[in-house]
Amino acid sequence: MSVAFTREEDLEATAADLPDRPISTHPNLVTPEGLARIEAALADARAAYATAQASGTIETDRTPMARAARDLRYWSARRATAQLVETQADGRVRFGGYVTIEREDGRTQTWKITGEDEADPAAGSVSHVSPLARALIGKRVGDEAVVAGQSVEVTAVD
Repeated sequence: MSVAFTREEDLEATAADLPDRPISTHPNLVTPEGLARIEAALADARAAYATAQASGTIETDRTPMARAARDLRYWSARRATAQLVETQADGRVRFGGYVTIEREDGRTQTWKITGEDEADPAAGSVSHVSPLARALIGKRVGDEAVVAGQSVEVTAVD
């Protein structure tokens, strides 16, 4: 067969193989800020989908449409299952609150416990289903917990 009759890259097949974003099996707890982020991401996904539909390149490259549809499905599902949690300070580590810990080596770290979609460890927030959050939720100042095989002490709860 001549090379002229083959496609080097089958873009339609590539787009068809784009896997869905995995959706967590954990409850989709969100802070008010997390809910706002989900709604913004959903609006962005809707806009990207509309843009992909309107572009004339869909006949030659379906990847943007597949990516937009995948993101729209993900954010629609996350918005539909979002459970807004507004908590009151009670002196315990809780969802939506800040906790400061001191590690055995003297390092002090402060974390906000958030929903999965808003967690960003580099920015100081961790998901409520992370091992760190699970070890600390319900603790009070002075309590100890084991995190990653090390003992930590809760030094502040906000």
